[in-house]
Amino acid sequence: MSEIVLYDYWRSSASYRVRVALETIGLDYTTIPIHLLETEHKSQAYLAINPQGLVPALGIDGRLMTQSLAIIEYLAERHPDAGILPTDAVGRQRVRALSHAIAIDIHPVCNLHVVKHVVELTGDSAARAEWMKTFIGAGLAAFERMLGDRDTGRFCHGDTQTMADLCLVPQVYNAERWEVDISACQRVLRIAKECRELPAFKAAHPDVAKLS
Repeated sequence: MSEIVLYDYWRSSASYRVRVALETIGLDYTTIPIHLLETEHKSQAYLAINPQGLVPALGIDGRLMTQSLAIIEYLAERHPDAGILPTDAVGRQRVRALSHAIAIDIHPVCNLHVVKHVVELTGDSAARAEWMKTFIGAGLAAFERMLGDRDTGRFCHGDTQTMADLCLVPQVYNAERWEVDISACQRVLRIAKECRELPAFKAAHPDVAKLS
């Protein structure tokens, strides 16, 4: 197998998801940091790797792959025993729906370039935190309701960590970072706590990634 290379930013929730997937499967990888605050993602060198100028990007199996959920699904298909996607079609649909509720509905409106533009439009630096609290709070409240389903178990779907958990934990990290009150989201908090006790989530934590 060729070397696996992750183009990563330690605080990026999308990168965080992929790190957890790689750690869950047990794949060794090399990290190349792309510092978003220093606009390294906009350099011509990085745009040649990922034309969108986003992280993560993953070099694997002789290919360069982008988009965190697409990368995770590729890894899940290559390593089905890891359980990142359920074996049944109904289960896969639910896990994808939960994953999309975070990665497609919450994450894009809370991305770095979006909140930067909000501050530019309003001229108010305090708008950044209020924006984050509004959209992360509402998004996780909806996710909490989605977890009120008979298929929720120890984790978001059953008793095996799946792509949904890989999306949830980074979003809870963001909620904590922005001091979002999610105390009413008891299922979310319970599952996030359960996940964070697992070795793969510990190894992928931003505090660990920052030092790598």
